[in-house]
Amino acid sequence: MRDVFDVKDYGAKGDGDTVDTIAIQKAIDDCFAAGGGYVVLAGGTYVCGTIFLKSNVYLQVNPSATLLANPDINDYPDGTHYNRYVNEKDMDKCFIYAEDATNIGVIGDGEINGNAESFPNEGSIYRPMMMRFLRCKHIRVKGLRLYNSTAWTTAFLDSENIWCEDLDIRNDRRYNGDGLDFDGCKNVFVSNCKILGTDDNLCLQASSKEYPMKNVHITGCHFTSICAGIRIGLKSVSDISNVTIHNCTFENVWREGIKIECTEGGSITDIVAQGLVMRNVTRPIFIILNNRLDVIGSSIGLEVMPEIGKMERITLSDVIATDDDEMLNTHYRFTDDIMGCPSFNGIRVDACESYPIRDLTLKNIIYTFVGGVKKEDIPAEYPKVWDMRYDHPEKVSENYYPTWSRTTFMDVRNVERLTLDGLKFHAMKEDTRDPYIIENCKIVKEDITVF
Repeated sequence: MRDVFDVKDYGAKGDGDTVDTIAIQKAIDDCFAAGGGYVVLAGGTYVCGTIFLKSNVYLQVNPSATLLANPDINDYPDGTHYNRYVNEKDMDKCFIYAEDATNIGVIGDGEINGNAESFPNEGSIYRPMMMRFLRCKHIRVKGLRLYNSTAWTTAFLDSENIWCEDLDIRNDRRYNGDGLDFDGCKNVFVSNCKILGTDDNLCLQASSKEYPMKNVHITGCHFTSICAGIRIGLKSVSDISNVTIHNCTFENVWREGIKIECTEGGSITDIVAQGLVMRNVTRPIFIILNNRLDVIGSSIGLEVMPEIGKMERITLSDVIATDDDEMLNTHYRFTDDIMGCPSFNGIRVDACESYPIRDLTLKNIIYTFVGGVKKEDIPAEYPKVWDMRYDHPEKVSENYYPTWSRTTFMDVRNVERLTLDGLKFHAMKEDTRDPYIIENCKIVKEDITVF
C-alpha cells in the first residue's frame, strides 16, 4: 500500500515560477483515495493557490521546500467559508482549507509563505487566509515556518482535538495579522510556538451557541504583537472554559498581554495563567465583563443585545512584567492606528456593577512600569461599564475605551471574592496618578506593595 505521494511524481516543478496547484491537489486526491498517507513537498519552491485537504492526508513540507501562495487571486475559488466577524465578512478566500475532515495535518520543517506583498491590504476580499479548518477532527499543524499571510495565519472553527506544535509564525506585513485563532473548538493543545503579528497572536473565541470553546492547553510559547498576545473572548456568544496557560514569554506587545473579554452574553470561566514573563507589554492583564453590539468584534448572527454573561473562577499567578525606556514611546499599528502609550497602561479589571466578576485571583505579580505620567494630563472623569440594553451616557467604559488609565499600575472594579496576594509594583519614573484603585469589590485578601 502506497502511503507517500511525492508531488514531483505528479508533475509539480517546484521552480518558484510554475504554478503547481493542479499537481499538488491531484497528489492529495490520490492519497485520499488510497486510504491516506503523506503528500510530500521537497527540494524547491512550489507556487499554488487553494489546496483542499482531505481525511487521513498529511501535507508534509520538508526543510528543503517552500509552499508559496500564488499571487493570482483567480487560483483561489469561492466557498472556503468566511470568518464570523461582522466587520470582516468578506474574508472568504483561503490558501489551505479543510471541511468536515478527520485525521489531517500540515507538518514538516519547511516554510509556508502567504506572499503578503502580492495582495491588496485592509478591506479587500482578495486576501487569502493561510489555513482554515471547519468542523474537522484530529488536526496537527507542526514544525513549520508560517510566514507572511495576507490575513489571519490560521482559523480553527467548530473543530476538536487540535495540536499546534513547534511553529514559527511571522505575520507582520498586513492588517489582521493574527497567528492562531480558535473559535468553538475543544481539546486544543498549543506548545512551543513563536508568534509575531500585527493583531492578536492567539485567540480563543465562541461565536456560536452550538459550539463552546473548552479544554485548551497553551505552554512554552513566545508572543510579540502590535495588538494582544493572548485574547480570550470578545466573540463570546457561547461559553469559554477550562483554559490553562503556562510558562510563556511576551515581548514588545503594544496592547495587552493576557486579554479576557466576555462581551456577548456567554460565560468565561475556569481560566488559569501561571508562570508568565513579559517585557514591554502596555497592559499586562486586561479583563472586562460587559455587553456590546454593532461595534467592531461582534459575531455574525448576534442580532439582539444580549444580557451580560458570566465571568468566574480566573487565576493569574507568578507573573513578571517589566518595562524599559521603549515604553516611553507611543506605539502605532502601521502609520496612524495608536495601540498604546504610557498613559494607557497597567492591569485593568472592569465590569458592570450589576454583573460583577466573581472569584478572581491575582497572585505573585511583580510589575515594573516605566511611569512618567502626570495625573493632571488625563481626564478627571473615568466612565463606568453600562448595561448596553438600556439608556447610558455617550461615553462608557468598554473594550477599547477609555484610552487612558486613571492609575499607575492597577484598576479593579466590581469583583466579588477578589484575592490580591503578593503584588509588587514599581515605577521607573515618577508618576503622580494613584498607584492603584480597588472599587466596589468584596476582597478576600489584599497584599500589595508599592516601592
